[in-house]
Amino acid sequence: MTYELGQGTGPLRGVKVVELAGIGPGPHACMLLADLGADVIRIDRPGGGMFALGRQDLLNRGRPSVALDLKQPAAIETVLRLVEKADVLVEGLRPGTTERLGLGPDDCLARNPRLVYGRMTGWGQDGPWAQVAGHDMNYIAITGALHGLGQDRDRPHFPGNLLGDFGGGSTYLVVGILAALLEARVSGEGQVVDAAIVDGTAHLNTIASGFAAMGLDSGRRRSGLLDGGTPWYDVYETADGEHVSVGALEPQFWAALVERIGVELPDRDDPASARVIRERLTTRFKERTQAEWAEVFDGTDACVAPVVPLAEAPHHPHLAARGTFVERDGITQPAPAPRFSRTEAALGTPPALPGEHTGEALAAWGIDDVDALIASGAAVQA
Repeated sequence: MTYELGQGTGPLRGVKVVELAGIGPGPHACMLLADLGADVIRIDRPGGGMFALGRQDLLNRGRPSVALDLKQPAAIETVLRLVEKADVLVEGLRPGTTERLGLGPDDCLARNPRLVYGRMTGWGQDGPWAQVAGHDMNYIAITGALHGLGQDRDRPHFPGNLLGDFGGGSTYLVVGILAALLEARVSGEGQVVDAAIVDGTAHLNTIASGFAAMGLDSGRRRSGLLDGGTPWYDVYETADGEHVSVGALEPQFWAALVERIGVELPDRDDPASARVIRERLTTRFKERTQAEWAEVFDGTDACVAPVVPLAEAPHHPHLAARGTFVERDGITQPAPAPRFSRTEAALGTPPALPGEHTGEALAAWGIDDVDALIASGAAVQA
């Protein structure tokens, strides 16, 4: 495969990004930028890291991989030469690491004053825990988000690594990068974007802070409006051991549910009715299979939807009609999102192996001594 610049079709076409390879939210942010049309060049360590997962690592799709040995000055200089040509640099290393390498914000902005320098960490660039290791559940734990998750009052339940790494992490990094890019086009000056998962998760959970301010947060799981504390916003088991989600919050949606559920339910505006409503819904939903209930509520405003496993999600009629999932090289994966009316985003190249495009990608970015870099070991062609 020949690598060329400017192959993206989305609204970020022409934006050039240097990615210092990391794990989790950093690659996800760069995947999103690449999906939206940016030219992203990924700098991997030779051989890849401990989480190099090959062609199935979908977070690495859409961009070439260049292997550079950052212990060698020539490799550091190569990154800085790429930075001179870039709009954005993204790194997700522990605070202080890029500074020690000679690739910190001061080093890079000296080469390119318009650069947006995106930093992705869990705890942030400063604070007493800035140098401490952590993972998604640790970050969401101290923000108040994990405490309220799940319908088991005895213990919280964590949603994989979606909420911290990708909700409060990469999403906020991309928002920050895009905002800084817009500002740089006006001011002519770049800046550092400090995206910390703890900050983003706290911000993402603003609605909970609002509920607390209104006195609607008791501090107990399964006690509020959106955590299963009410029977009209909860998950119910069906006859085949599957589940349906019920989100009939508004009165008109609740009326649509009552009309189709086939069992008498008391007035939900009477607080004393909540227990009876939950018991009757629990019993009623167990009388039919998930597929049967999906048919009953299909296309209605009752806000009832089946809980679908990931393997079956691409086949759900609504998602299939929208093309929410696509197949590329035998792998089913989410299509780029969001969608645009004029500059449509599209899948780029499949996930690259570490160092697969070292020679051609560096050359495409204007590095003219690629052969010498490879011969010296500063760059490695897989």
